[in-house]
Amino acid sequence: GAWRATLHSANAFAVQSAVDELAHLAGRDPLAFRLAMLGSPRRLRYAGHGGPVFDTGRLAGVVRLAAERACWARPLARGRGRGIAAHFTFGSYVAHVAEVSVDAAGRPRVHRIVAAVDCGRVVNPSGAEAQVQGGVMDGLGAALFGQITVEQGRVQQSNFNDYRLLRMRDTPSIEVHFVRSTEAPSGLGEPPVSPVAPAVANAIFSLTGKRIRRLPLVASGG
Repeated sequence: GAWRATLHSANAFAVQSAVDELAHLAGRDPLAFRLAMLGSPRRLRYAGHGGPVFDTGRLAGVVRLAAERACWARPLARGRGRGIAAHFTFGSYVAHVAEVSVDAAGRPRVHRIVAAVDCGRVVNPSGAEAQVQGGVMDGLGAALFGQITVEQGRVQQSNFNDYRLLRMRDTPSIEVHFVRSTEAPSGLGEPPVSPVAPAVANAIFSLTGKRIRRLPLVASGG
């Protein structure tokens, strides 16, 4: 069936998780490592969803903004972890910082997500904010619970009683910050989805030292 952010969701999870692993292996802060990889602003040809240009400076801009608004340099309370991820989709640039905890049974809880978005000129601020909030919730629901299982050739889930969606009690604080821009408006329905899962997975690693390479994070039933 249809899925919001299509191939970008899987790609962002793989790439941004790998970047975080590389930062750890290099002994670097994940934020500083990402900014160093992006380097000086460049405009690169991009033939995929949202091209024809990928601006590394704009991606670095949302990474910096998300980190600043999430107070990246400030230590967290005991029992909390923080992770960052960023992605370019449909002409827009989005970075998320996630703050999580993990209970004694190993179940994660996402307390806060700070989103920084560069989608060009924002025409309708309240509508744009709602798009980002909805994208974050879609991405988080999929990362935590999105699972279809098949047994003896039959799908086991029949409806929302046994295919879990994000519930009010699972929804974190979501803060949305837009880059002030004179660029033409670009996509916003799908770009906020893709960086959610890697930001959460990277936060779990920062807290527990455990790498997440498989989703969902929590069993989908119940």
